[in-house]
This record gives sequence, structure tokens and C-alpha cells, in this order.
Amino acid sequence: MRILPRLALATACFTAAAAFAQPARIEGEVRRIDTSADKVTIRHGPIADWDMPSMTMVFRVADRGMLQRVKVGDRVRFLAERGGGAMTITEIEKMP
Repeated sequence: MRILPRLALATACFTAAAAFAQPARIEGEVRRIDTSADKVTIRHGPIADWDMPSMTMVFRVADRGMLQRVKVGDRVRFLAERGGGAMTITEIEKMP
């Protein structure tokens, strides 16, 4: 009988982890680029999928080449994932 509470807890943890890892589409403005650390600082609007308000934060990039396609001041739309204690951009494009 003790298996059911453990199963419920495991299911809840898995569901929470899946929600945490959910990618989000985000729009913002590039504020800083750090090519030596593969990171970009972006001022973004609210991220509803993550229940996160507007702020300026640092993101890792999945591919260093992404940093070559943007410059400080660019308005961008990007896809980011949370995991391992970091936010990682997996796609990025300039907005007109």
C-alpha cells in the first residue's frame, strides 16, 4: 500500500520537471553579448509559460554561431529552454 503514495509523488515530480523544461517563445532586446562565455544578456517581456515577469537576464546559447547573428540593440524573438540551472537559447532571429 505504500507504493501508491510514492508513485503519486514520482508522478508529481515528473510533471513538475516536464513543465519546468517547457520551451518558451520570447521577445526582447539584446543588451550585451559575451562571446567568450557563449552568453547573451536580453531585456525581455513577460514569459507567461514560465510565470516570469519582464526583466533583463543572461541566457546561454546552444550554438556559439547565434551570437554572430545579433548585435547589441537588436530586437529579437527566440526560443529558450530551462534546465540544469540555466536558461538556454536554442533558436534566435532578429525582428524587423
